[in-house]
This record gives sequence, structure tokens and C-alpha cells, in this order.
Amino acid sequence: MPQIWMTYDELATLNGCSAAEARLQAQHLSLDRRKSRDGNTRVKLNLALMGRFFESIREAEFGLDDAIVALRETHRQMSGVLATEQERLRRGVA
Repeated sequence: MPQIWMTYDELATLNGCSAAEARLQAQHLSLDRRKSRDGNTRVKLNLALMGRFFESIREAEFGLDDAIVALRETHRQMSGVLATEQERLRRGVA
């Protein structure tokens, strides 16, 4: 099982609350906490929070998937237009 550690600010973003509220949530849930070398305290996500984190990634990537599909469709359409124009030029139609 992977371990995911987040700062209070990151946890707040995930939970849609302030960093102070995220800190209280971490205490309430008895999440493991550690002071990192960069000076920030990080909390280890439990299974429920990891599920929420992975879901947020899936949602973010869904938009990326839509963009890729749109680019491929645009490429397909443009390739068809170019092929049609090239065929017309070969036949001498202006």
C-alpha cells in the first residue's frame, strides 16, 4: 500500500477547507504526522483520504483525456481536408 504524505495546505485543498481546519481534522483522525526536512509538517493519509486523493487525480485527468480526443479529432478532420485538396490539385481542379 502506498503512503501519501501531505502538508496541511495540501490536505486543506483536498478537503476544501482551511489549513487550520485540515490540521484539526488530522488530529481528530489521529493521522501520523512528521516534520519534513523542508520544515513543513506532513500528515499521512488514511485509506479514505487516499481514495479521495486518487479520485481527484482521475477527475483532473478526465479533462486531459477530453483534450486529447479533441486534438485527435481535429487532426483527423484536418488530414481529410488536406487529402481532399491534394487530390483536387493532382486532378488539376482549382
